[in-house]
Amino acid sequence: MVSVLTAVRDLGRLREISAVLVRHGFGEIVGRAGLGRTKKTDPVEAPEIPTEEVVHGEAEKQKISLAERARLVLQDLGPSFIKLGQIASTRNDLLPADLITELKKLQDEVPPVPFADIKLAVETSLGASLADVYVSFDEKPLATASIGQVHRAVLATPDGNKDVVVKVQRPGVGVTVARDLELLHMMAAAIERAIPETKIYSPVGLVNQFDRSITSELNFQIEADNAERFALNFEGKDYVKFPKVYRQAASKHVLTLEFFDGKKIDAALAAGFPGPAIAKSAVGLVIKMIFEDGFFHADPHPGNIFILGTPEEPVIGLIDVGMVGRLSPELRERTVDLMIAAVRKDSYAVADVLYTIGRPTKKVDMREYRAEVAMLAEKYLGKPLKEIDLSAMIRDLVHGALKYGIEIPTDFMLVGKSLMTIEGIGKQLDPDLDVFGEASPYFFELLKARYSPQRLGNELWRGVEQLSRAGYDMPMQVREVLEDLRLGRLALRSPDPGVPKAADRLGRRIFSGLVVLSLVGSGTFLVTRPEHETLGIVMLLLAALVWLGHGLLDLRRGFRENKSS
Repeated sequence: MVSVLTAVRDLGRLREISAVLVRHGFGEIVGRAGLGRTKKTDPVEAPEIPTEEVVHGEAEKQKISLAERARLVLQDLGPSFIKLGQIASTRNDLLPADLITELKKLQDEVPPVPFADIKLAVETSLGASLADVYVSFDEKPLATASIGQVHRAVLATPDGNKDVVVKVQRPGVGVTVARDLELLHMMAAAIERAIPETKIYSPVGLVNQFDRSITSELNFQIEADNAERFALNFEGKDYVKFPKVYRQAASKHVLTLEFFDGKKIDAALAAGFPGPAIAKSAVGLVIKMIFEDGFFHADPHPGNIFILGTPEEPVIGLIDVGMVGRLSPELRERTVDLMIAAVRKDSYAVADVLYTIGRPTKKVDMREYRAEVAMLAEKYLGKPLKEIDLSAMIRDLVHGALKYGIEIPTDFMLVGKSLMTIEGIGKQLDPDLDVFGEASPYFFELLKARYSPQRLGNELWRGVEQLSRAGYDMPMQVREVLEDLRLGRLALRSPDPGVPKAADRLGRRIFSGLVVLSLVGSGTFLVTRPEHETLGIVMLLLAALVWLGHGLLDLRRGFRENKSS
């Protein structure tokens, strides 16, 4: 198998990553994965890590918790790794609570790009000079992040001049992310292979999720499409607004959006906006996105929310829609079932729905599993609805499922993150907010719509169409089977994944047995001849060595197979 060190093109960056890991006390991981040499026993071809980094790391391990050290590693490695940490902070199903808490502290604290570089990036991407596209363009950035930088501007449109914000991708960030993604994929695979105990945290799965998310964020056209889809889904809903996209000044690396002249949540409350009314609207907004549309904002944190309008008629403005989640109709219905089971306080139904949402990775003892989930659910469902901690309940239920080998889909975890975030924002707006109480009518309306005559009629018609199609195809398929049977071409196959290994082991044993038998037979014959007695003894000893060597190698192979399984 090719080493990470020989496969990676950017060895300098790999050495930098290895040094940062060692500096924060993760030298053992670096050594075992072959990413760097901190001890004499580590791979010789691995780059040597300076002794001072090793000493610093050992000292830091004694002072700082593992979760905090992990955050410091990502912080030191820059924008790509900070973004990875932000995405990992959504995986309550995989990572411990203390690590999630630390990862949520990661912020895109990056220095601004000089205006000359921003100007060049905009003009190159849009194919026109800045003055030809915008009436004015503020040189001072409104916000900076790891992927893009935001500036205020004025855009000339057929409806007159409009205040806009221009999101510009940081020059060279695509190359940097591509380089780091290559290293992350290789490092995750190397760590899982060399350190089996890390598989429980699924490094490869986390990197794959990060790859999909950041690749979408690097294409601003996808964010533009998302913003327009959200606006269409909420057409006619006065309580929410998404920024308008100005396509004449948009490209893969530049995005021009309507400027929201609103207030952040704290400022809105201080200005007299009604917190309880906004909180109820926020709950309804998220329920519609997730359970009705199956297309939702996956990162609705307070920085992405503006309060527009007036205190009498507040409007929620949502921005930064590059990261979204999608629910298939089936997963959407199962998630609604889960919430309704929780509202009804039916702990066994919660267990069964969670089982259908997940994917069992091993044989599940359903009796024990239901008892475990029921115990966790009753911890929360025994309380009045307004006192239920939704985020803690989802986290504990998911951990209970994972304990029995039930893998939860990433999209469902994004649902959990969105619900947890909106619950936190809702409690900030209205400490007495009853999330379940506000959401219950929506859930029951969705359940009622599921069993409406129109929908049942559509499903019945779809079933009749499928049955009709199957009835039409069946005679031809039966005829093909009978024809194959008549011509002797019909064969039944029942593959057994253990057969190749068993055949290989049997072949080695037969070969070793024949070799030993030949040596024993020849040695015995020669021992009876005085002139060849010494050669006969040598052949008998050689037979014993071959037999012993085969036995030891067979035991070693068996041990490896058991360990890998």
